[in-house]
Amino acid sequence: MKHNYILVFTMICILAVLSGCLYPQGELAKNQPPNEAQLDMVQSAVEQYREIKQGLVPIKTKDNDTPLFQKYLVDFSLLKENNILQEIPGTAYENGGLYQYTLITPEDDPRVKLIDLRITEQIRSVNVKLDIYRNEHIYPPFKQEIEEGIYTIDYEKLGFETPPHVVSPYSQENLPIIMDVDGNLYVDYRIDLLNALEDYEHTYQEGDDIRFLLAENTPFVPAYSLPYTVRSGEPVFMNDK
Repeated sequence: MKHNYILVFTMICILAVLSGCLYPQGELAKNQPPNEAQLDMVQSAVEQYREIKQGLVPIKTKDNDTPLFQKYLVDFSLLKENNILQEIPGTAYENGGLYQYTLITPEDDPRVKLIDLRITEQIRSVNVKLDIYRNEHIYPPFKQEIEEGIYTIDYEKLGFETPPHVVSPYSQENLPIIMDVDGNLYVDYRIDLLNALEDYEHTYQEGDDIRFLLAENTPFVPAYSLPYTVRSGEPVFMNDK
């Protein structure tokens, strides 16, 4: 009996090793989380491009109304055409990876950050059901008003068994997907912003957009977010009025 256990254990180990060897290294890399070396590589490439092009940054053209943190996506084709970058990171969307590389503050101090495309995919999946619903109903499926013009989703009307959410790239917490008065979908980052207000030194005051606490202190930008400010030490939605 003992011999049989040893034999089974040995076969499992061999299969595990073979599965790792047979799986393409490129595919393995794409499934790994981004690391500092990859971000530094793209950051250096962006700085070289900016120097060569007299202040221009290698970004894709986007409409002016594109949300802030999705507006300045790195254009890897420009970096390759100028012989600055030979290989696109394996974790980049353009190479089959899970992330889009983007810039914050591109005019003054361009810094490379990431958009987690698993968030994009989850927003898209909810939007598909929302579009179907809105083809048959006048108003979006509002449920509870969180603040003026911002609502939770009546998820049962969309056919979901539980409230839709995304997994936070910051805390791994489940973050709710919420809706504005026009039926546009967003991620509610208040959990992560509360942690950021406590964890990072800052001088933000009421009226300031505190989303940059996350963007500046982590590798990720808060994609699909509404503006937030701080009030009495807590994150609140920023009222345009």
